[in-house]
Parts: sequence; C-alpha cells; structure tokens
Amino acid sequence: MSQALAFANGWNLATTLMVCVVVFHADAGNFGVMLAAEYDGDPAAVIHEFDPFQP
Repeated sequence: MSQALAFANGWNLATTLMVCVVVFHADAGNFGVMLAAEYDGDPAAVIHEFDPFQP
C-alpha cells in the first residue's frame, strides 16, 4: 500500500481500536500497518507509531 494510505489506515486503526499501531516500510516502496505489540520486524523499518493515548 502507498505511504499516504498506510498513514491514514494507521491513524484510523489506532483511534478506533485504541491501540498502538506502527507504520513500517515493507519492501520496494510498499508500506504496512499493524499493532505495535505484534510487530517483531526490524525496528529500523518502523516509520511512525500512532499512540492514541498521547495528546
């Protein structure tokens, strides 16, 4: 998915489910979104973390 779509989905998931979500660079220009607690990939690939509890 594109970076803009990944950021939009990440923010939506974080605020809807009230969980921390990470946006990460997957491969060849693709991005992914998943729960921060379940992410076990390369920490350097994480682009942004959405935390719904931070102001």
